[in-house]
Amino acid sequence: MKVLSRLILASNNQGKIEEFQPLLAPLGIELISQASLGIESVEETGLSFIENALIKARHACMRSGLPALADDSGLSVAALNGGPGIYSARIAGADASDEDKVQALLQQMAAVPNDQRQGCYHCAIVLMQHPLDPIPLIAEGYLEGIILEQPSGVGGFGFDPLFYLPTQKCTVAQLSLSEKNKISHRAVAVAKLLTYLNP
Repeated sequence: MKVLSRLILASNNQGKIEEFQPLLAPLGIELISQASLGIESVEETGLSFIENALIKARHACMRSGLPALADDSGLSVAALNGGPGIYSARIAGADASDEDKVQALLQQMAAVPNDQRQGCYHCAIVLMQHPLDPIPLIAEGYLEGIILEQPSGVGGFGFDPLFYLPTQKCTVAQLSLSEKNKISHRAVAVAKLLTYLNP
């Protein structure tokens, strides 16, 4: 893969943008959000995190003419048959707030007992050089935790206030950004990606 100096981030999620920038800083890559270029989100029609990340990266490449980085991530809960999974961002509707999403998840898990509330954050990252790139780089990361019965903490985004980490004795929303960027599913996936880019 050729040396990259600029990448478009195929996301309009400000939380993701703020997390990605420090993670990619070691390579000196300028990260540009698709929102800043007026590129709209694409419909995610895949049935897996990797498929959706590929769709988003290809769309951003086509619209910008730049190499694109995309991730698709979400929460998988065994007690919900792996849900909300790829529908995590849409659990409460297309334009729902993070608080709405938290409340929707709590409603779905209302009858789940404490010993069955294990969950896993998944992240699939795709780096595509151009829309017809036949060998995009793909990396995945995971973070396991427990879904609380009420939110705690004000940091992060999405389900972070509900996602309790027994190893840290706090929710992801109670971590600082620097702490989160050491252990999160997104950080793990980016670390793998960086080994591909800078072996």
